[in-house]
Amino acid sequence: MTEPLIGVLGASGAVGRAAVRELRALGHTGLRLGGRTASALSAVAEEDPTGRDETVWADAGAPDGLRAFTEGCGIVLNCAGPTYRLRATVASAALAAGADCVDVAGDDPAAEDLLDAGDPARDGRTVVLSAGALPGLSGLLPRWLAGQGLDRVAALTAHCGGLETCSPTVAHDLMLSLTLGGADGAAYGEALAAVRDGRRVPRALRTTEDTEHHAFPGRVALQPYLSGESERLATVLGLDRLDWYNVHPGPAVRALLNVLPGRLAAGDDPAELADRLFLAADLDLAGRTPYYVMDFELSGTASGRPATAGLTLRAASSYRLTAAVGALAVDAVLRARVPAGVHFARDVLDPDTVVRHLRGRGVADLRLTGAAADADQVEEGVL
Repeated sequence: MTEPLIGVLGASGAVGRAAVRELRALGHTGLRLGGRTASALSAVAEEDPTGRDETVWADAGAPDGLRAFTEGCGIVLNCAGPTYRLRATVASAALAAGADCVDVAGDDPAAEDLLDAGDPARDGRTVVLSAGALPGLSGLLPRWLAGQGLDRVAALTAHCGGLETCSPTVAHDLMLSLTLGGADGAAYGEALAAVRDGRRVPRALRTTEDTEHHAFPGRVALQPYLSGESERLATVLGLDRLDWYNVHPGPAVRALLNVLPGRLAAGDDPAELADRLFLAADLDLAGRTPYYVMDFELSGTASGRPATAGLTLRAASSYRLTAAVGALAVDAVLRARVPAGVHFARDVLDPDTVVRHLRGRGVADLRLTGAAADADQVEEGVL
């Protein structure tokens, strides 16, 4: 039986190119590669050992080009952005062409647009949103960790960030998230907020500008930030307390992030601010090795006694992490492991499958501590 055609939009970008490699590693070939630069797409296609990949010019902001790209696809993996400007544009085009869709980003605004237009489940179609690192893994890994040796979880402390180049999509999404990106047109999240007694509490935490953290090399800044995803995570896990910190190792990016909200409010050009963010990231990275870290610590009980479970993920790039999750989501949809409808990846991907893939493919190094390490050793002994 012939596999449905997989279209990868944004295939020559930092995430898209890595996603194509992940899809090939999962056994999917004969891909349709879409993007705006023919030479870059051809370079990606040349990496296909079977020579079956095809390239198609496609611009997510051009309806005709998007329609031509999605036509004939069985599923579309969207790696293009900016996310909060596109919203459900690519997913809607895929559905109109009779295809399923996986978006490595996409959050509440995209889900709202899709459901307002009519639940895709009525036509047997599937859309998976937030199939990336953050959001995506940031919600899935704590849920996996909660099942590693703990009977009950009460609190989560998370630290996520790294030192790497800044893509145009990330830069523009970062600025857009300051004013929108959450449910019902709200901002993506709230700085300094945290969960206390199961509820959001504004200004519960404060920024630390210059400190150390065991999972990160060198000095870092810690910026408390409660996103819609992490707030929902607290509800799903039944947490009394959740502290989430975005970690910024580079001083140039930290300094710019401190003034971004004020500059946007004053009417500065977002494109100019994005250019400044690119330069700041490159300045921080000069002479240093890029990395990305996710560190989670859960506290609760094990066998009726107080216990903790920790997970530290280290990767060379958040872009490859995003690509891996996106490819796994495509694979899950094609294998009919995701029901029809609109879903977030953290809710429908099998956590064990994702963790095995990250470890087995060398995408990331995962270290467990506390009750999670004990449970991992027992599992290895059984195997």
